[in-house]
Amino acid sequence: MRTLLILLTLFINTSLTIEASNPVTNTIENIDLNIKDHEVAVTFLGLSAGEATLIQGANNENILVNAGGKETSAELEGWLFLYDVKEISKLILTNNEQDLSEKQINRLVSKYNIKEIFTTPESAGQLIKKLDPTLKAAVVSWTVGTKKTILPEMTAVVQFVGNNLNEGMDFTLDFFNHRIFLMSSFSPRAEEALLKRNLENINVFKIPNYVVEDSLSEKLIQYLNPQISILFAPEEDKHDPDILVDLHETWSEIYSTKKHGTITIKFTDSNYEVITLPIEADEEN
Repeated sequence: MRTLLILLTLFINTSLTIEASNPVTNTIENIDLNIKDHEVAVTFLGLSAGEATLIQGANNENILVNAGGKETSAELEGWLFLYDVKEISKLILTNNEQDLSEKQINRLVSKYNIKEIFTTPESAGQLIKKLDPTLKAAVVSWTVGTKKTILPEMTAVVQFVGNNLNEGMDFTLDFFNHRIFLMSSFSPRAEEALLKRNLENINVFKIPNYVVEDSLSEKLIQYLNPQISILFAPEEDKHDPDILVDLHETWSEIYSTKKHGTITIKFTDSNYEVITLPIEADEEN
């Protein structure tokens, strides 16, 4: 049985202004998700380019998966401020070709006191060269089969790691009976490998950014059978329409950061709710 879905759309005012290219036009005070024991929140941040996912637990621990694009540092920090993120314990970078400058990486590590960075073996060596030696973040390579508890009751399991074109690191997050699949790779080799993994009946599917035509097959989408699908999409880019058709055929609820803004999914041990925060307020509000 599919989990109960509660859709809450927030139209709150904000005194914080993020970059003019992607403003949050109304006023919001810090967003308090009121995360209790046996709860977590996963937030897909509505950046104008790139992707970033924030994972928050009841112990006030914050984990960031990817960090947006080269020109979105101010936007990212603005959203982190709204979600009351003062420190980040872990940064997970899933793409081999991170579009982040040395300055961006060092600022993130320094400002948010990041202790660990998890990434692909190919990226790890490059990242170590970018890090300021005075900073204390440990860079750790994740490979296929890596399994790590990143929050109480939440475990990350690496399903695929590749270093060819359109490949990176794909992993699931297991929290009680919920399964979240954060996918970055969209090559035929990656798909073949993923179809052999235990990935049936995914609750939340984060689709790879910038997927092109015929990059994800109907077979894979049906195999995943996601209840909710998340698309990161800059304003000028469009996803392959066939993917949207395939998702609709699985009865997946589809959310796009282009259409819905920032998307938070708050999980308890038995259900979840979806909260959307539009990037721009409706002019009538």
